[in-house]
Amino acid sequence: MNVALHQDQMRVTSIPYSSTKMVIFSGVPLAKNSYKTNSGKYYVTIKADPDTIPVQPALGQHWWVKGSRLIEEVETGEFVMQQHTYESPEQIECCLPETGEQLIRFIAREADFKGIGESKARLLWLLLGKDFHSIVRKDTPESRELLRSVLSEDSINALFEGYAKYKNLAHCNWMTEHKIPASVQQRLLKHHGEESIEAIRQNPYVLIGFGMSFKDVDKLVELDQYKITKSDHRRLSAALETSIRKEIEKGHTYTTQANLRPYLTKLLNDKELVIQAFKAGHDRAQYILNPDTGTYHPTAQLLMENVVAKRLKALASQKNLFDEYANSAYCSAVDELPYKLAKKQIEAVTTCLDNAVSCITGGAGTGKTTVLRTALRAYQQMGFEIHAVALSGRAAMRLHESIGLFTSTIAKLLREDPIEPNSVQQKHLLVIDEASMIDLPTMYRLVNHIHPSVRIIFTGDPDQLPPIGCGKVLADIVTSKAIANTMLDIVKRQEGSTGIPEYSKLINKGIVPGQLSTGAICFHETTKNDIAQVCCDLYQQSPENSRVMAPTKALVADINKLIQAKINPDGSRLEFELHGEAFFQNLRLGDAILFTQNQYDKGIQNGSLGTLTSVESSGESYGEVMLDTGDKVEVTQSVLDCMELGFAITLHKAQGSQFPRIIIALQSGKIVDRAWLYTAITRAESEIHIVGSRQDFERTVLNESHSDKRRSYLSELLRLNDNEK
Repeated sequence: MNVALHQDQMRVTSIPYSSTKMVIFSGVPLAKNSYKTNSGKYYVTIKADPDTIPVQPALGQHWWVKGSRLIEEVETGEFVMQQHTYESPEQIECCLPETGEQLIRFIAREADFKGIGESKARLLWLLLGKDFHSIVRKDTPESRELLRSVLSEDSINALFEGYAKYKNLAHCNWMTEHKIPASVQQRLLKHHGEESIEAIRQNPYVLIGFGMSFKDVDKLVELDQYKITKSDHRRLSAALETSIRKEIEKGHTYTTQANLRPYLTKLLNDKELVIQAFKAGHDRAQYILNPDTGTYHPTAQLLMENVVAKRLKALASQKNLFDEYANSAYCSAVDELPYKLAKKQIEAVTTCLDNAVSCITGGAGTGKTTVLRTALRAYQQMGFEIHAVALSGRAAMRLHESIGLFTSTIAKLLREDPIEPNSVQQKHLLVIDEASMIDLPTMYRLVNHIHPSVRIIFTGDPDQLPPIGCGKVLADIVTSKAIANTMLDIVKRQEGSTGIPEYSKLINKGIVPGQLSTGAICFHETTKNDIAQVCCDLYQQSPENSRVMAPTKALVADINKLIQAKINPDGSRLEFELHGEAFFQNLRLGDAILFTQNQYDKGIQNGSLGTLTSVESSGESYGEVMLDTGDKVEVTQSVLDCMELGFAITLHKAQGSQFPRIIIALQSGKIVDRAWLYTAITRAESEIHIVGSRQDFERTVLNESHSDKRRSYLSELLRLNDNEK
């Protein structure tokens, strides 16, 4: 076995592995090579990150590769073949077969040319010959007329649609050579098409808007000797845009010069250039500078905030709706209850019926579910069609159990037809549960998905962790006081109560409980080094009811590893074969599973939980996961890429969910504040174990929530009169 620097041309004959992290494809060499083997036969294999290749490989494609190659002898039946493997090659290009038999076979086999088999592909080549590429490159009436002599209209559409993917190959190869990631290339091509390279040449910093980092574009500019100085306004504007984007990633929807200065200083490393950058960017289309406040508002976020505010204010203007008809429905709903509502709960129900948009807010144990269930019974009596949604699958399932109506995730609702009345008589109500998790982009999509007449009820706890995305919709609605909101804050202690609602209320107020262990809450004084092990030991006591919450991915990984080794060391591993080799994931039959990406077509989303119930391979499936919603998911390659152990999870993955027994790994850090601990505690249904030091616990409770510092303009827009904007 030896390693050498080399280059090869190949035709793709197999793609044994493809995922978001790596793609492996093999083929036969196209050109004679100086390297001779004993048998005279070898094949080429390329292993690469999908983001470093111009297009996804397909059977029949021609590729040119240059880099270090590993030469090995591989037994294939009676033969010993040589395999030339290029792993993360220095240069790589793809091209369509130019002529003849190889082009015919490629079109016949490639799925992008749907409905064109080998006989039609051969007729095409006979008709067009060497003019094939120039004619198929442009969809014109003349070219269609010519093609009709051998193809149907459907086949002509398939030909042009299939070829569109490949006509930008020259651009892709150029961008790959210049170290521009494939994901950035595709976004750029979608926007600029065949003008992409020209757009880069005019301003390479345009790449930042399509996902490339400022640092990497700076390197590209330096390597390719663009005539751009460090003080060029294109560079300075890009630095300002990058800094604003960093603020959005932190959850803010607007920012200030004071907040942007540290980012700019790091990017430009020059005080004078930082001053110039603020001036360079004033007329940019990506953001708006408010001259009165000196705040920078990214255009997209400001547009979304304005649209959401306008819709909510229009609904808020529809009040005093509690007429005799509503009163009759209310009385009927209350009569069905086996108990009397408290005064505040009555106020909350009537507020929901009296306003076209309203909120029911409050912490754990304050009766939000009772209020919502009663209000929805009344709305049903009034003939409203109810659409009840939550962000996560678990939250939607809990909502269904609470209200007894059909529920779905927001993602599923947004994939369906918009909610619009078919007649004047038809009335709709949208219920958004766990609304503290809703970020600005999601709320924007929701209001664009529903007719302006659709009423809305928000329920949730604005004191929980803010959304992962930008904005804090529920908190803004509550603080604006522009939307009718009933805050339920009385926790009634009942005999045999867990004590969890009372405990969480103290923490939310920044008060350290007098007893850290009380009722169903047990505090375990533990040193930092022992937290993972203590969490593992506690999990073992009741695995079927427990889930561990931890603040960092590193701690989550440590705890998951320990728990798997303790409770499921001998479970059959999830194994699969790639490229003739056996591989395995460190996932075992019976393991708790967490999904880390959205794959809505498979019925999973980021944060979905389940159990690995099968590791039997069949075709493209490597096994099966039973989701905690009861649905089953086949473990295909794309699903496998987003599967992790789920005995322990981060709190953001758990938000919107509840578990009978939770174990909180309390470790001080940047994200661990009062809201973090409060949210973690409210994930438990009946039992809590807090693992950490008393000192860290007290520091966390006294540490003001980061969410209070999140800058969002929606609250201001809701308060403003339209003529004040």
